[in-house]
Amino acid sequence: MDFDLSEEQSMLKDSLDRLLADAYGFEARKRFMATPEGWSADIWRQMAEMGLMALPFAEADGGIGGGAVETMIVMESLGKALALEPYFATVVLGGGFLRLGGSAAQKADLIPQVADGSLKLAFGHTERHSRFDLAHVNTTATKDGDGWVLSGAKSVVQHGDCADRIFVTARTAGGMTDERGVGIFLVDAGAEGVSRRSYATQDGLRAAELTLDKVRVPAGAVIGDPENGLPLARRVVDQAIAALAAEAVGVMSAMHTLTVDYMKVRKQFGVPIGSFQVLQHGAVDMYVAIEQARSITLYATMMADSDDADERARAMHAAKAEIGRGGRIVGENAIQIHGGVGMTMEYAVGHYFKRMTMIDVAFGNADHHLRELARAGGLFASAA
Repeated sequence: MDFDLSEEQSMLKDSLDRLLADAYGFEARKRFMATPEGWSADIWRQMAEMGLMALPFAEADGGIGGGAVETMIVMESLGKALALEPYFATVVLGGGFLRLGGSAAQKADLIPQVADGSLKLAFGHTERHSRFDLAHVNTTATKDGDGWVLSGAKSVVQHGDCADRIFVTARTAGGMTDERGVGIFLVDAGAEGVSRRSYATQDGLRAAELTLDKVRVPAGAVIGDPENGLPLARRVVDQAIAALAAEAVGVMSAMHTLTVDYMKVRKQFGVPIGSFQVLQHGAVDMYVAIEQARSITLYATMMADSDDADERARAMHAAKAEIGRGGRIVGENAIQIHGGVGMTMEYAVGHYFKRMTMIDVAFGNADHHLRELARAGGLFASAA
């Protein structure tokens, strides 16, 4: 199988890498973090001008017609740069709901706004006791004439503080953990009854605690089937996991590069520490973990658009388990080789490790997905 990028994909990668290399030095990133938004509006505009926001949408909907491979390319580059912009929340998560579940009217209205960078989206799903279970939904949606009334709370909504619209899961029927009876609703962040508490996460990104107090939404705000929206949410999350795996590869690659460069210049006993065999072994362990992560990411990317929900889920369980394991190997070796400086706020490698830990817990950590993969019978289920 040919894993080489096409000419267009290579151009996309090179263009984005150049943009981020010019704009995203470590000191520049700290300046962006210090702004009220926590990211750069100028870089967001340049990303939109490059067509990155339109990338995964069909040409008929005003997009460019890219697929999972193009998303992988973008996310890996964003991971290497440790980018702060809400691309994942808006284009991967929010865009996923529009692409896979949006009506013709919803796509015509919203996709052009996402594509030009004027509309930012987020996905609120985690609740106080839900852990990693998408079906654990206590937020309620009650029918009210042609529309709905939503009440409840969502936690750790990534970039929910800056989102203009937020996709939320809410229960329309059944018990708190039933698979059926969960709908997807698009809530205007400025609607009456919506409140948000913004904060920075440990990796420097932004999130919000979202409270919905009898928020009225019209019938046109429902995405797909309000009685059976969980399969759509699972599909969007599976594609998001593939994208996160690609970002993780970028994060791990950057940590490895920083560590090898440090080994060349840091001296101990009068010689570069890179001459010590035990540290060389650590760097090799990092490289092996990255290549294993890259391999499973390619597989997850190929499976991201699969219509077989079980097969797709097994691929994402495997990817998340391997990414979490590899990220820990790379991060721990990077910090150990750097020593105390690796833990300081003034040095980049520690920030990469923080982002890696947040990727690990997003939509289920490595231990969770390894258990789920075991329950599913492994990566390739037997014919029986």
